[in-house]
Amino acid sequence: MIEVICSGFGLLEGPVYDPRRGLLFTDAQAGGVHCLRADGSLDIVVKHRSGIGGLALHAQGGVVVSGRNIAYKASAEAPSLVLLDNAPVDGVIGFNDITTDPLGRIYAGSLGYRPTVSSDMPKPGQLFLIDLDGSTRELASGIELSNGMGFSPDGTLLYHADSLQRTVYVYDVDEHGDISAKRPFVRLDEGMPDGLAVAMDGSLWLAAVHAGLVLVFDAGGREQRRFKFPLPMITSLCFAGEDLCDVYVVSGSEGAGRADAGSIFKLRSDVPGVAVPAARVLLP
Repeated sequence: MIEVICSGFGLLEGPVYDPRRGLLFTDAQAGGVHCLRADGSLDIVVKHRSGIGGLALHAQGGVVVSGRNIAYKASAEAPSLVLLDNAPVDGVIGFNDITTDPLGRIYAGSLGYRPTVSSDMPKPGQLFLIDLDGSTRELASGIELSNGMGFSPDGTLLYHADSLQRTVYVYDVDEHGDISAKRPFVRLDEGMPDGLAVAMDGSLWLAAVHAGLVLVFDAGGREQRRFKFPLPMITSLCFAGEDLCDVYVVSGSEGAGRADAGSIFKLRSDVPGVAVPAARVLLP
């Protein structure tokens, strides 16, 4: 059921399916955005930049990346166009996962500390929205460790993982992109919630980091099935392929006994995933 596609990476994050190019993903540890093409070849989409936890396509052809800021990259060599900058004085030292809504607005979770640095004390972050006109606003605060996000098939619900609280929360979303009525959707007893994706039947596919699991919950939050992987650091996943029934799962090296164990796995779903739209926010 589970196929190993490739390995040899540090800390893989942010998988996104591009129908034109293939699977895009980041290596937050070694740096860069990579593309796995249908023929199995690998290309570099963005060079060098490390700490990218979130990735989105943009309608103008480039990619939007997280890290020290939220930025647009038109190509591997192009300069970064900053869409949302950090603000250390306000406790925003960088950004982790991002996603887009059906209109192409960008939702970005900020970081108040460096989760990969053991000496950093945890500090809460926020959830920001980058609107279509390029303006930005804070939607929520008090998020201990912002991670995966995804929208329900009709776009009226936003799921958001808070890893340190071991909980995926769900919000109502209005036509302006604002969120309300935050409530728990599911809490994990094994591992912590990381990246996630939503299927067309409303089910939530969730990476349980440090547990080596992908868990599938129905729209009511009841576990339907689980997939066990040979590496504990399962970080994220996405739906892919022409029918959006391929599921690519990415991992990091922690717990594997070597620094280059980060891998990409593939399995099949009997339900297609919700297509994640390209961002359509105004570029600087």
